Amino acid sequence: MAIFRMPSLGADMEAGTLVEWLIKPGDEVHRGDVVAVVETQKGAIEIESFETGVVSELIASIGQTVPVGEELARFGTDAPVASAPTPEPPAEPAAMAEPKTTTPPAAPIPKTGTRASPAARRTAQERGIDLSTLTGSGPDGAIVLADVEAQAPATPKAPSTIGGLSEMRKAVAAAMVRSKREIPHFSVSHNIDTQHLSEWLSARNADRPPSERVLLGAAIVKATALALRSVNALNGHFTEDAFLPSDEVNIGVAIALRGGGLVAPALHQTDTMTLDEVMADMRDMVTRARAGRLRGSEMTRGTLTVSSLGEKGAEAMTGVIFPPQVALLAVGAPQIRPWVAGDTVVPREVTRFTLSADHRVCDGRQGSKFLMTLEDILSKPEEL
Repeated sequence: MAIFRMPSLGADMEAGTLVEWLIKPGDEVHRGDVVAVVETQKGAIEIESFETGVVSELIASIGQTVPVGEELARFGTDAPVASAPTPEPPAEPAAMAEPKTTTPPAAPIPKTGTRASPAARRTAQERGIDLSTLTGSGPDGAIVLADVEAQAPATPKAPSTIGGLSEMRKAVAAAMVRSKREIPHFSVSHNIDTQHLSEWLSARNADRPPSERVLLGAAIVKATALALRSVNALNGHFTEDAFLPSDEVNIGVAIALRGGGLVAPALHQTDTMTLDEVMADMRDMVTRARAGRLRGSEMTRGTLTVSSLGEKGAEAMTGVIFPPQVALLAVGAPQIRPWVAGDTVVPREVTRFTLSADHRVCDGRQGSKFLMTLEDILSKPEEL
């Protein structure tokens, strides 16, 4: 018998509210299958199973707030065995047959909750709509976002606040306060000439439709993953007074949400992905993050996070590390600056990179090595 417990979906998470079960007793579940949707301060997140087996019991009910580590469900190891059908007795002669009593139909089993997508739930909450009053058009009658928007297409209400902060801002604030209090940060900055990279991307994207173009941010994320291979002290988690380097390079991407706040889901094994795959997965993650459809593993497996100001904006930023990670790379917006090339000064596109790192596991020399390696990789975009 395996026990499925409420996972920790962030360093500051203490409990989550069960929004939807995607399994039922008797279902066969494999490791990695999405089994439930949980609402946290960071939004609705799909959680995956860490076990393989057959669902024997759902312990938590829809709407219940469950502390991290408490039981949600139990899985058995074997599939349920169907009992053999009972043979029908031989029919009696018509003359001896007695009239049969009609058995009333069984009462319908009440639902444990209204089936609805996380995006539909979040939007309904923002607009003050009772989901039980809606008719769903999704699979098995589930309520989807379009059903909620058809009911009330008006502008959503402002996010609820506690003490002047939205729930999302409150969660981000708690994580950042903990990070600055517990992690001895230090920063290393370096200006990198990204002119050739931008020109190469422009030429590469010239004949592509917008949906297939690769943006500067994706190239930086891929280059960061490759640079981490040479500085393993920046790639991993610090837990229980020990640094655990990771065998995988999973780059977290900071995403600003429209309602305020920030999440940083991670791309799995980013260093092994093609540039097109990185761009496609980043687009997908941004869409799902803003619709409340991120998965639990995306929120917990990051080994270093990249936070970018985009292609327009301030030229520099110093970031705060997302625990239990030990480093964060902040990327300023590219700027046209005077740049020394040989014996001349020419206008070039220059981008400022600032690495924030945990002094318990690395030092300035390793931070500098990482930035120098990153600069070398960005100078050869053809090899990304």
